[in-house]
Order: sequence, then structure tokens, then C-alpha cells
Amino acid sequence: MTVFAPDSLALNRKLPLWYQVSQSLRASILGRRPHEPLRLPTEGQLAEHYGVSVLTMRQALKELEQEGLISRHRRRGTFIEPAAQRGAPVRLLGSVDAIVAQQSGERTTVLGHGPAPVPPELAEHFPGLDEIVEYRRLRCDEQSGEPTNWAQNAVRPDLADRIDLADLTRWPMTKVLRDAVGVRIGRITDTVEARLADPETARLLSVPLLSPILHYTGVTYDAKGHVVDVARIRYRGDRFSFTVTVQA
Repeated sequence: MTVFAPDSLALNRKLPLWYQVSQSLRASILGRRPHEPLRLPTEGQLAEHYGVSVLTMRQALKELEQEGLISRHRRRGTFIEPAAQRGAPVRLLGSVDAIVAQQSGERTTVLGHGPAPVPPELAEHFPGLDEIVEYRRLRCDEQSGEPTNWAQNAVRPDLADRIDLADLTRWPMTKVLRDAVGVRIGRITDTVEARLADPETARLLSVPLLSPILHYTGVTYDAKGHVVDVARIRYRGDRFSFTVTVQA
């Protein structure tokens, strides 16, 4: 029987392995195309794929099962739940794959893209540049069609030339830059704050004007410390919460 093929993962030994594996597999599941198989490889096959022990893999799968993304059946195997809810909390523990997982799992529409002057509030991130390429995307719940968030990405022009718009309907920008464009991501700095919905956000997310929203800003740096992307995402306040776990 054909099984689902998850993405690869470069492990960071400073973070819990089970967490990194669960977030990477979660991102793969949420980015799955409709025609791809629902059956996952066996525990042993997944453990070999990620380069971890079976016990670590088992803990990662337990996390996804508790979230409702997968179901496990004795003697039959592990399967992706096609109707699983995607409106999960925004949860971060310091890995790029956590960012990818956070932004995955909804039907994405590219509203538009093109060159634009560097916004004054982003000028510090793009020194020496007069223009960036802006991408605007709307994400909706796969089951209900209800809008959940909309995003603006400001990307360096030299990288935007290598972005395929079709990839942006399936993957978050972070994953596109890393896996399709080949950017070596060094770090991502996140800022999350409560704001009130402006007219455009209210229209796109179908919420009342000035209602509470969760405003996320993610600044992505490459391995040399240069900013490659600034994401500004507006989440519906009734669909998301934000949790950060800090390791001692």
C-alpha cells in the first residue's frame, strides 16, 4: 500500500527531538495535497527517516494523535485524519519547523504580489534596498471555508525571482524559502501583539471593524544574518492563541 512521504528534517540537538519531529511531521501533514495517501509509514520507518529512536518517534506520534491530526489502529497502522481541525494554537519552541507548522494547514489563496517600496517600518530590515517584493495571501479553514488569517510577506527581490506562486498556495513562505529556493535559514525573530482590526483586515477576515486580532511579525534571517523575509500575519482573535515554551 502506498504511504505518505513526510518532508526531511535537520535536527537541532539543543531542542527536544520528539518536539522537532512532531512539528516537522505536523507541517508535512498540514501541507499534504488532497491526492496524497493518508497512511503513514510505520514507527520504525519514520524513526529511520528522521534519524531518531523508535521511542522518540512514538512520543512525537502521541503528540499528533492527542491533537487529532492522526489516528493509530493496532495491526492496521497510523493514518492522517482528513477532517482534523486546523485552528490549533500558535505554539513555538525555537525551531523553524515549529514556525512552518504554525503557518500550515489551511487553504491558501494568493491575493497578489509584486514590487513595492520598502515600507518605512521595515526599512531597518532592508538597508540599501528601495524596493521589496510583497506577497499577500489569505488562508481559510479547509472544512468550513471560513477565513482565519491573512499575511503580507516582504521578500528580497533576488529571492522573489526564484519563488513559484504555486508553492505559496501549498506551503508557508518560510518553507518555500528554505526548501524550494534553498535559503539557509539562521534564525527567526517573532513578535506577537494584540491589535484592533483595520478596515482591510475586517473585510478579509469577515470580522467587525476594530475587533481584537492577533498580529504576528516574523523576521527571517539567513545564515549570514541578512533579513530575507518579513512576515506580517493577522489572525482572527477567536481562532488562535499564542504559547511560547522556554527551555531552561
